[in-house]
Amino acid sequence: MSKIIASAAIRGAHKIIGRADEKWRKVMEKYGGKQEIGFPNTAYYLPVIYGILGIKVTKLGDLEQVLKRCHSLLPPPVRAEHPLPYLAPALDAGMATLFAGEIIEAIRYLEQPNFYTKTESPTADNIWLGAADDVILRKRGIEFVDGTAPGFAAILGAAPTKEIAASIAIELQQKNLYVFMAAENDGQRFSEQLIETGVQVGWPTRLVSFGPDISSVVFAMGFATRVALSFGGVEPGDFRKVLIYNKDRTFAFAMPLGYVSDEWYANAAGAINFGFPIIADTPIPEVLPSGITTYEHVVSNVPHDRIVARAIEVRGLKVAVADVPVPVAYGPAFEGERVRGEEIYLECGGGRTMMVEFATSKRMDEVEDGKISVVGPEVSDVEAGTKLPMAIVVEVAGREMQEDYEPILERQIHHLINYAQGVMHIGQRDIAWIRIGKSAVEKGFKIAHIGSLLHAKLHQDFGRIFDKLQVTIYTEEDKVKEIVAMAKKAYAVRDARIEGMTDETTDTYYSCTLCQSFAPSHVCVISPERTGLCGSYNWMDCKAAYEISPTGPNQPVAKGEVIDSHLGQWKGVNEFVFKTSRGKMDHYNFYSIIQDPMTSCGCMECIAAILPMANGLMTVNREYMGMTPSGMKFTTLAGTIGGGISTPGFVGHSKYNIGQRKFVAAEGGIKRLVWMPKMLKEEIAERFNARAEELGIPDLLERVADETVGTTEEEIMAFLQEKQHPALTMDPLM
Repeated sequence: MSKIIASAAIRGAHKIIGRADEKWRKVMEKYGGKQEIGFPNTAYYLPVIYGILGIKVTKLGDLEQVLKRCHSLLPPPVRAEHPLPYLAPALDAGMATLFAGEIIEAIRYLEQPNFYTKTESPTADNIWLGAADDVILRKRGIEFVDGTAPGFAAILGAAPTKEIAASIAIELQQKNLYVFMAAENDGQRFSEQLIETGVQVGWPTRLVSFGPDISSVVFAMGFATRVALSFGGVEPGDFRKVLIYNKDRTFAFAMPLGYVSDEWYANAAGAINFGFPIIADTPIPEVLPSGITTYEHVVSNVPHDRIVARAIEVRGLKVAVADVPVPVAYGPAFEGERVRGEEIYLECGGGRTMMVEFATSKRMDEVEDGKISVVGPEVSDVEAGTKLPMAIVVEVAGREMQEDYEPILERQIHHLINYAQGVMHIGQRDIAWIRIGKSAVEKGFKIAHIGSLLHAKLHQDFGRIFDKLQVTIYTEEDKVKEIVAMAKKAYAVRDARIEGMTDETTDTYYSCTLCQSFAPSHVCVISPERTGLCGSYNWMDCKAAYEISPTGPNQPVAKGEVIDSHLGQWKGVNEFVFKTSRGKMDHYNFYSIIQDPMTSCGCMECIAAILPMANGLMTVNREYMGMTPSGMKFTTLAGTIGGGISTPGFVGHSKYNIGQRKFVAAEGGIKRLVWMPKMLKEEIAERFNARAEELGIPDLLERVADETVGTTEEEIMAFLQEKQHPALTMDPLM
């Protein structure tokens, strides 16, 4: 390793650790060692310290042992005459720097509790988001699992101009990468430059403004560490596995823009420990041989118009980007963008007007591939702020096309439209809502481009199951009414078809191993009556995915001989799970929460847990941030059962699964549910009530407690007794 880089990194580490030491001593004098400390709403404490050292920092006094480790790792400054090698001491200094960075930031949370927004997006008066909580981690983690987000770029400093900053950010977004931003260069910060040019920052757009200082870069390393712990099943303190996991599975790199100070070098050395290379725009010394990273360690003096491509090359990223014929930037990173207020040029649906989306199959002679039609007013025919009705009709034809695939294609419309920069889409079917922003219209975006992007992307992603596709978009009210009526009839038939399927009458289930990239021992097997725990896949989705990609993550699983129909266990499924988990799991049960429940990867929408006192179960969705009667928040529960393990008494599941007949059927199904958050009750009410009606308890949901009743078992018992909840009279769970 370059002596210049090693010297600077070690000098920087001395400065940062000295700063952390000084801050800690001052707050110890002020608050005392029993003062609680940490990052908000996470079960991973200070994640780099927890992941690498296995130390659970909960109080100020806990930091003393961490600082001792920092000093023990810290090498002496490099002398003018110094023997080689420099690599190991510099890497030790880098790791100690990250520990110190977490200490500094944890103290900031204590002393300045409102310094960071603690939200997904900036607020009106604050752009600094701070450490991602576990809700964000799990919400965004699925994108790293399924390849939607191949990695992240950690940007330090600022570009020479705000225009260059915007160009780099948009190129990274188009490559589907997250961008984590921290530190300043010459009084400027990359995130502030983006805001000046009108670029939206925040987790939804993948442009994450962590903080203004160099210490904030530790939030990126903490995110990477938690990915290994949460999805990879790595045990806290197993530092070697944490680092190797990130090198092999979390494709990230650091991009310092501007003058590289000693403190920047120190943090860069910390990143190299994780296998993350450094790509700089200034002429700093290079470290080209590979070793800790996959390819080069440090590459410098890269022109701004080539820096993204060079970074992707050095990290060894494989990025697939579709060529979509629209006049705006296009990719998943723009899915979280919002079009609001004065920025709206055209709005359709969302209760303001009628809007519907409908995919249907036709005969080959009825479809002209690539035909895009707009029937009614176009963007160029209306003024800014106009509201129009809209019906998007996607017609496909092909020898391999089946009716079962229609809802699969239809479901993609939401994501594919949202990928266009300056266009916002919410909902599906006849409750869709779209806004086209003025910035998109200024670049030439029209309603017809919705058809163009759907044609291009559906062909790219699903072309194996159809041959031709045409799109017609109606903006005339009478015609939209006709399409709504036609679509509702089709929706009813589809719903009846999937609801009519049962596990007993289906001989083939499907696997989903997408999450194995992060949780190697987790194997999700999906049946008609047990959707995937992430909520993204049901049986028909997997069937279609297998037809489209026979070698993909969704493989047919012959369920085979019945071992236990009550618990939901089959010989064929067991054999598949054993083989696909590489011998880590030899069986699990589909319908039980107590006896060997299905494994969880960390991407679950909800977690159910036993409440012994109430003789029932609770479930909590990941959006709910409060305490639950289990004594744990969602984040703690997820940290307990994630990583591909089977945990008796707990199980991950989707929201949709709650209304399915086989949901924890071995323990009595939804009759056992005694508590769930109010927001979840409201979201699933329609399907839950229909299921409760079948069971002869139409008011069951009203008997289920929520946080307004209490968040402990003791608090909810009186409510359950007053409502005569059926769980109280059922056979004992334990």
